[in-house]
Amino acid sequence: MYLILFDVDGTLLHCGPQVRELFAGALEAVYGRAGDVDGYAFAGKTDPQIVTDLQRGAGLSDEQIAAGLPRFKRTYLDGLERHLRREGMRLLPGVETTLERLAARPEVTLALLTGNWERGARAKLARFDLNRFFGFGAFADHAADRRRLPPVALERALQATGRAFRPEQTLIVGDSHADVDAGRANGIPVLAVATGWASAADLEAAGADWVVPDFGAVDGFHPAFAS
Repeated sequence: MYLILFDVDGTLLHCGPQVRELFAGALEAVYGRAGDVDGYAFAGKTDPQIVTDLQRGAGLSDEQIAAGLPRFKRTYLDGLERHLRREGMRLLPGVETTLERLAARPEVTLALLTGNWERGARAKLARFDLNRFFGFGAFADHAADRRRLPPVALERALQATGRAFRPEQTLIVGDSHADVDAGRANGIPVLAVATGWASAADLEAAGADWVVPDFGAVDGFHPAFAS
């Protein structure tokens, strides 16, 4: 039995610049400043981590940031659900075919492990009807530290399926150093796809167990992906 945990941005799809713009607008609305949004690397970060980093850089205290975070979350997610445009997004190569093939295998359970808040992840996936593959997951709603999300995913898998997946029966699929780090911190192997902002060489150097250029090349790299 295998549990496969998928990241969203850079792994399954790209949203283009529109999410960064919506994030910046919500920061301005709540905190009165966006911080250095254009210069900030979003890849692999959790949503609350991004807010904290940007607002610390803009001079706010942790207390001020925490006080505004619930309102920011509502404002940003409301805007994302209303204004995210599919025509500004891109589904990455081989994603839907791979998910359909995995979902058809009774020994495989699919779930999400992402730095997005759940409403945000679901809004992005809904633009390509991908939520049907993922009944549960671990999200930034559960922890701001990405390293803490894999244990949440294992617990939610137990609740959803009745199966206690061990780390060696689990696989994280992602595109960033943070995905690799979260796996290594929890003894979970990582299949990295070089479809995000990190190169294949960088992902290998970070310690990914397997690195592929995209989902068209996943066959044979892990038992769950056997043809």
